[in-house]
Amino acid sequence: MAQMLPPVTYTSPWMVDGEVPDVLALARNFFEREVVPNLERFAEQHQVDKETWLAAGEAGLLCISIPEEYGGGGGTFAHEAAVMWEQGRAGDDALGYSVHSSIVAHYLLNYGSEEQKQKWLPRMASGELVGAIAMTEPSTGSDLQRIRTTARREGEHYVINGSKTFITNSSHAGLVVIVARTGGEGAQGVSLIVAEVDGLEGFERGRVLQKIGQHGQDTRELSFTDMRVPVGNLLGDEEGQGFYQLMLQLPQERLAIAVGAVATADKAVELAIAYSKEREAFGKPIGDFQNTRFTLAEVSTDVMAARTFLDYCIGLHLEGQLDAATASRAKYWTTDVQCDVIDRCLQVFGGYGYMMEYPIARMYAGARVQKIYGGTNEIMKELISRTL
Repeated sequence: MAQMLPPVTYTSPWMVDGEVPDVLALARNFFEREVVPNLERFAEQHQVDKETWLAAGEAGLLCISIPEEYGGGGGTFAHEAAVMWEQGRAGDDALGYSVHSSIVAHYLLNYGSEEQKQKWLPRMASGELVGAIAMTEPSTGSDLQRIRTTARREGEHYVINGSKTFITNSSHAGLVVIVARTGGEGAQGVSLIVAEVDGLEGFERGRVLQKIGQHGQDTRELSFTDMRVPVGNLLGDEEGQGFYQLMLQLPQERLAIAVGAVATADKAVELAIAYSKEREAFGKPIGDFQNTRFTLAEVSTDVMAARTFLDYCIGLHLEGQLDAATASRAKYWTTDVQCDVIDRCLQVFGGYGYMMEYPIARMYAGARVQKIYGGTNEIMKELISRTL
């Protein structure tokens, strides 16, 4: 069972008072101890160890905002933000923490029956059961209304056929929330169905996808061939609610992406400042050159502005006031800032910034997908424009 935590009033993930700093310290110690020393090995094997998930559960970090009655930490999104902040600062993009705790667990909490919550959430909180969500298909991308995976009801089971791609946590996942079409076209025919997939006939994990970055993250294809899942695994009271469930949860997913984006950018600036003081050129530290000083002044300002906007959005979310357009703004703008800041900080490192043994290089490679998943930044702008 996860460590119990008191609810908090959020001010920011870097604040100095209240309970959140305790979570920051807890998360920092976990990533420094369990993850950072193993990042190179995780990248080589394209996944974290199963024991890493169990260790995160033992530390009380998984499902930290899920109520205690379901094995969670009893906290809020403030606690989630604190963990994701420290993960970004640690340079870890291998452990699919936000997908497991901030996304999958909350689909179960918000739309699952009492029986479903009691059955799955405690095991997710302990790390015994790793969660994944199967949305994207090879031909759909961000357009979830066009999914082709089908779930046909036969008696007391759904028979599921289709394929998904770019699925985070797919090697370790024992629980998969599947976006499937239960009937009709467009949004009306989409439902969410949960499957415990270990040993399930008709379920197959496809090839490990070779990505530009985030090599330690177990991203794979999944396929379903006449896979039978009990009707009782449907999320919600009836079929056809899936698209609306997705739309209601996407703001939190996009806010989680923003937290990681700002945290990683913040770390990149710290690394660049430190390097500018120790690296010399033409007989003096490169930080003494005006170009370097101005670059660092600019990127540090960018991160401060992003932190302020992020804080504002998290405050809205904790009050239940974060709308889809504002979440889209947070997602697209902070990930744009992340990629720009990391690129400019890498330039401070010169040739060494291109070497994968340096964290800044891994951060550069890992950041690029931030502008793609969770809905591309172009889609974010389209969603925002519809509200203007």
